[in-house]
Amino acid sequence: MIEMDALTKSYRKGAAVTEVLKGVTLRIRQGEFVAVMGRSGSGKSTLLNILGLLDRPDGGLYRLDGTDFSTATDDALSAARNRKIGFVFQQFHLLERASALRNVTLPLLYADDEPDDGTERAKQALAAVGLSDRTHHLPNELSGGEQQRVAIARALINRPSLILADEPTGNLDERAGVEILEIFRRLAGEGRTIVLVTHDASIASRADRTVLLIDGRIADGPGAARAAGLLGDPVAHE
Repeated sequence: MIEMDALTKSYRKGAAVTEVLKGVTLRIRQGEFVAVMGRSGSGKSTLLNILGLLDRPDGGLYRLDGTDFSTATDDALSAARNRKIGFVFQQFHLLERASALRNVTLPLLYADDEPDDGTERAKQALAAVGLSDRTHHLPNELSGGEQQRVAIARALINRPSLILADEPTGNLDERAGVEILEIFRRLAGEGRTIVLVTHDASIASRADRTVLLIDGRIADGPGAARAAGLLGDPVAHE
């Protein structure tokens, strides 16, 4: 589903140029649950932004579902992002005065054709994350784990094939975090592709596969991860 070949990305500030991604090559299959690990500054967020069509690479190739988006127009990126990709963040980004149902329907406002069954789809998305009984609750009436589940339901409303999650358990206690990861595992089992960014080895160990970024490059094997101080024995790493 995802093909990256020799991807590069740099940022310029004045005369200084910082290389963030340095020739990243990556393949991710449909329905795979992949964790991306790395220290701060390793390029995780930049990689996620390119995967989510929020940013463009400077060089290399990025194909999503067989379509090359490396040099696509802004309109093409926006349309594909809305149709193919759902985003889940560490901060829940819910509207405080809107119900769970209303928060979930928000992405439909940006769709080319707002579906007639939007409310029903939102109810189904909330049911999929176990919140059928919280439809009309405001965010301040929900626990942190429930708020993140609303955010996941919102990511599902346009029925994306790819879900990108940036530290989605970072603001949750351990039990709520495990519940969120189980939802991702179930979604992957249903055929959705999940890419989750984390710095936590215990979170990464619940994915099908871990991709380790060190200084803008993908490092192979558990030895590299332990050398970087990110994994300890005996966490599995592919």
